[in-house]
Amino acid sequence: MIFLSVKKVFLIKPRGFCAGVKRAIEVVESCLKLFGKPVYVKHEIVHNKKVVEELEKKGAKTIENLNEVPENSVVVFSAHGSPPEHYELAKKRNLKVIDATCPLVTKVHLEVKKFAQEGFKIIYVCHKGHAEAEGVLAELKQGIFAVENKEDVEKLDLEKEEKLAYLTQTTLSMDETKEIIKAIKKKFPQIKDPPKEDICYATTNRQSAIKELVRKVDLVLVVGSKTSSNSKRLMETARAQGKPAYLIDGVEDLQEKWFENIETVGVSAGASSPEKVVQEIADYFIEKGAEKEEYIVLEEKMKFVEPFELTKMRKEKN
Repeated sequence: MIFLSVKKVFLIKPRGFCAGVKRAIEVVESCLKLFGKPVYVKHEIVHNKKVVEELEKKGAKTIENLNEVPENSVVVFSAHGSPPEHYELAKKRNLKVIDATCPLVTKVHLEVKKFAQEGFKIIYVCHKGHAEAEGVLAELKQGIFAVENKEDVEKLDLEKEEKLAYLTQTTLSMDETKEIIKAIKKKFPQIKDPPKEDICYATTNRQSAIKELVRKVDLVLVVGSKTSSNSKRLMETARAQGKPAYLIDGVEDLQEKWFENIETVGVSAGASSPEKVVQEIADYFIEKGAEKEEYIVLEEKMKFVEPFELTKMRKEKN
């Protein structure tokens, strides 16, 4: 029988939705209640297949090009942040923008602007091509340089005397990023740190929890989509600690061969992954005879208020 050897499943906390993701999803749901169907969402509201599908069933419509949105419509900008030109195009087309960008991503956008105004060139540690990175990099026409690894740092051709600062994407691997920052500081000793670390609390907490989880289990499952940067980093964190780990969207992705001679399984979930899916996976193992245990490393209490534009539109509606 499949998974017969699995005796115990540990569900690690913290896991799943962070404050920014909860806020973004609630923004779309509130817009559907206020304005009816469809509500246009620029880019996937969060990088999770099941969340996007669920919202689309309710009437959300994900688009990549603002020209697809009828003029005078409401459009929600995704949690990952957006380039300045998207706001300009929305204004030209008289779209009513509700910005669901995570406040911790907005913080990085503001840091870019502040450093640029003070005459700094910026080294930005990121995953090139990710929506969050594209939004941040678009803040400046010049003077910002994306690096993904230590090799990229070595290739940077900047003067040692220049005013330099570094910033990072919010969803990176803590361990890998530390090594990249070390390389940056070695090459450019004068470089200025961000006012506060840019890797967000949820990314940091979930990666730290994974490091605790691997001590108790034979294998780790991370609930998350392949498009989710923070979910992929969780899988990589577990593997870096020497444990087999797999990224799955749901129960349907489980493969029998993974669980040969595995007695204990740990389950975590990326910051954009729904708790419902975590429980479905736990229930699946329970049905096969395993026990379930919640493993709490820490409790998160962070909350963000809804976007000002949404509050304003709600008052106008009433």
